[in-house]
Amino acid sequence: MTTVKIRILDSARPSFDQDLDDVLAWDRSEDDEVIASARRIVEDVRTRGDEAVLEYSKRFDAVEASSVQELAVAPDELAAALAALPSADREGLKYAAARIRDYHTRQMEESWEFEDEHGNRLGQRITPLERVGVYVPGGQAAYPSSVLMTVVPARVAGVEQVVMTVPTPAGEINPLVWAAAALAGVDEVYRIGGAQAIAALAYGTDSIDKVHKIVGPGGAYVAAAKRLVFGPVGIDVIAGPSEILVVADGSTPPEWVAMDLFSQAEHDAAAQAILLTPDGGYLDAVRRSMEKDLAGLERSAIVDASLSRRGALIKTRDLDEAIAIVNRIAPEHLELAVRDPDALLPLVRHAGAIFVGAHSAEVLGDYVAGPSHVLPTSGAARFSSPLGVYDFQKRSSIIRVSEQGASELGRVAATLARGEGLTAHARAAEYRIRGFDDNS
Repeated sequence: MTTVKIRILDSARPSFDQDLDDVLAWDRSEDDEVIASARRIVEDVRTRGDEAVLEYSKRFDAVEASSVQELAVAPDELAAALAALPSADREGLKYAAARIRDYHTRQMEESWEFEDEHGNRLGQRITPLERVGVYVPGGQAAYPSSVLMTVVPARVAGVEQVVMTVPTPAGEINPLVWAAAALAGVDEVYRIGGAQAIAALAYGTDSIDKVHKIVGPGGAYVAAAKRLVFGPVGIDVIAGPSEILVVADGSTPPEWVAMDLFSQAEHDAAAQAILLTPDGGYLDAVRRSMEKDLAGLERSAIVDASLSRRGALIKTRDLDEAIAIVNRIAPEHLELAVRDPDALLPLVRHAGAIFVGAHSAEVLGDYVAGPSHVLPTSGAARFSSPLGVYDFQKRSSIIRVSEQGASELGRVAATLARGEGLTAHARAAEYRIRGFDDNS
């Protein structure tokens, strides 16, 4: 049995608020250096284009190429990867893609108009984005699931062109990623990662046309680069390390909850896994299950580092207090592993994705449940939402004013404009008023 180094907290202790803050805080000492480095890379790619992309691909990923086109993946290569997959893998990807498509089809919005009492027609026109860039992580692991979770909603929304970048360190390619790209319908794929990929998508190079929005998770340099390019290009969210928070009442087998906590901790040493329960005996049972099963994980070293740095098992006074702590944390993933989850669900105000009931394992959301697994992290669930069709659509206001409407609205508009000291605004409105005399 392996000893698990994880903090045990009790909400009844006077020091709890500070103890929780210590768990939620994470070492940002390298942030300034990461941002500064990302800024240099982004500016270099913006200035030198292809040449800079090739240099950084060689430096960071040990990928050598004489042109960016050598880093492009042909559509027939993607299709061949899909065809060559073992049937179980291929059918698994197809099944997941179909569920993701079905879910996101229900998010589609329609344009609308209405006519008011003056004969004015007002409305909203919804149109898809033309060209979107999707960043898919590589490096420590490959994520075909992220291809489906980003590209399928874009296609459902009607995006015309989808461009994917994915790092392939030392040229290592995961055929599942190529297969997922073929299945989802990616138009262009480039074997480029890091801040240089984000800059190439945002500003364009001689070989890569710029996109209108960049989506998808990535590491610290990708997040910093997305922050830097926002403005000339849209972004989805600034993603931080993965997070899971489980609220349990003791009714779910402790080994289930222990493995659910492991499932996010194994992403990254900076990932966060937290349990909230009012049952002290159950908390101990979960800890014992973690100690029993940790050594059997392929990524046990990463899990151990994650739990010791940012993990916590927290005893609360009751479930109501547990939900209050949930809303304070605003986690990326929340599991309600309790007997009556529907009683708690209305109390949850801040969470990226909520998994309701003991059988609703977070891992099912990672791959196949349907909603996108690209979610707000680091407390952003207070104001942000999961990636969806709406991220790939834009809205234009439609304003069609009748002659009568211009006369009626013009009087009010002119009054308000003069109150703001904007004479030209007032005059432009007054010209539309019936009987208006410019000389009066």
